[in-house]
Amino acid sequence: MQDPERGPGPADPDPQTEEATVPDDREVADSICRDILAIQRDSYGRGAEDATAHVLGDTVIVLIDGLELLPNEEFLIGEGRGDVVGSVRTQFQEAIGPTFSAAVERATGRRVIGFASHVQIEEPRFMCEIFRLEPS
Repeated sequence: MQDPERGPGPADPDPQTEEATVPDDREVADSICRDILAIQRDSYGRGAEDATAHVLGDTVIVLIDGLELLPNEEFLIGEGRGDVVGSVRTQFQEAIGPTFSAAVERATGRRVIGFASHVQIEEPRFMCEIFRLEPS
């Protein structure tokens, strides 16, 4: 016989006794950093030393520090062609923007309505990703 309090279907194997809570900005930022670093490593084949995310109202800013460049990129920089490396990385960041945006949307629970990216090839090497969120 069906339990009227439980409703149809099997019982929850791991019922939560606490109320669900909205993650705070630090938890959101940590989640964004973890995902962005994983996407960076998977898409470039190289990672970065660290990422820092800042959630500021309707804006998320992510700094990716200590970029690990590919051997061909290091060669081009050594030949004075850092501009080419910067250009290709910028174009790649624009192309992978939807993947980065999906990570931010997952962490914040809000839709990304704008994305901008900047890469600095000269030391210190870093990237800056800016996400504009739909107003809450």
